[in-house]
Amino acid sequence: MLPDGPAVIAVNPGSLLASKMMKEGFGLGGNDLNIGADVLFGLALDPEFEEASGRFFDNDDGHFNQPPTAALDASHPSAVIEGFRSFADFN
Repeated sequence: MLPDGPAVIAVNPGSLLASKMMKEGFGLGGNDLNIGADVLFGLALDPEFEEASGRFFDNDDGHFNQPPTAALDASHPSAVIEGFRSFADFN
């Protein structure tokens, strides 16, 4: 938490949004990107969320929730980076 700074809120803006990645990578249209944009806009500007720093908002459930288990594993970011490195070396 940053008591004297900006709020930091982890966000899942919504699954299967119609991003370029979804279209090109998975061949799926997905849901309107405005769904995710509206969530981010609201969390950034709505005074209701001024005290939400350090929390995780899951738009698939529509409320604050526990983050995914991997997000709580301190070794996970390093494993993800190593996985990307291995993939890049392979290709």
